[in-house]
Amino acid sequence: MLLTPRLQILFLINATVLITHQIDAAYWHEWELFHLPGGNQVNLLLNLPIIALVLYAQGRVAINTKASVFYYKLIAFLGFLTVTIHGAFFIAGNGAFVQPMSVALLIATSVLSGMQFFLLRRETA
Repeated sequence: MLLTPRLQILFLINATVLITHQIDAAYWHEWELFHLPGGNQVNLLLNLPIIALVLYAQGRVAINTKASVFYYKLIAFLGFLTVTIHGAFFIAGNGAFVQPMSVALLIATSVLSGMQFFLLRRETA
C-alpha cells in the first residue's frame, strides 16, 4: 500500500513537530524529568538515534514503498507516546513544558498523530 501525497505531508508536519519538541525538551532539561545521569551531555547522545530515526523514517515515507506505512505508523505512535509521557508528568504536578508553545507542540503532535492514523485508514480502505 502506498501513501497518498496528503499522508506524506501530514507525516512531514508531525515529524517536524516532534523534532521541535526535542529542541524544546533541552530548554526544559528533560533529562532531569527522567533522572538521567550525565545531564545534557547524555541527553544529546540519546537524541542522536531518536532524531536519526525520525529522519530515516522521513526518507522511507518520501520514497513511498510498501515499507513506508510502517514508518508512517511508527512516527504517529511516537507522537502518542510523547504526549502520554508528558501528560503523566503534568498529572504528577511537574511544572515543565507549560509555556504556550510547549503545550501547543504537545497538542499538535497529539492531533497530528490521531489524524495520521485516521486518514491512513480512510485513504487506504
